[in-house]
Amino acid sequence: MRKHRTLPAEEESTEINISPLIDMVFILLIFFIVTTVFVEETGVDVQRPEAASAADLERQSILIAITAAGEVIYGGEEIGVSGVRPMTRRLIQEEQLPVILQVDEDAGAGLVVRVLDQAKLGGAENISIAAERP
Repeated sequence: MRKHRTLPAEEESTEINISPLIDMVFILLIFFIVTTVFVEETGVDVQRPEAASAADLERQSILIAITAAGEVIYGGEEIGVSGVRPMTRRLIQEEQLPVILQVDEDAGAGLVVRVLDQAKLGGAENISIAAERP
């Protein structure tokens, strides 16, 4: 007859169950992805004019760039003056977002006024022009 040897309590192998930890990490990951605020850049660099009254604006906003060459750009794509109104209308359907114009120093005032006008006709209530602090 064979005798089975039993191990004392301190010699028994113990395993740590980490599946609840993995579940919790995935839940936290999903939470942080959902609550993250994504800022959409315009996709071009413009030389903004300096202004003594420059102030920080909200992170959630619509950024439109106007270059010295007369291009109107949103999200890295040329939308032109005629694309400002439908784009603004589409983006502010759910929530009223401020529109920030990043205008190059050498851009024409007439173009800036036309873009400003199209943004207002698209339903934007808060329109600002970005400037750098001196």
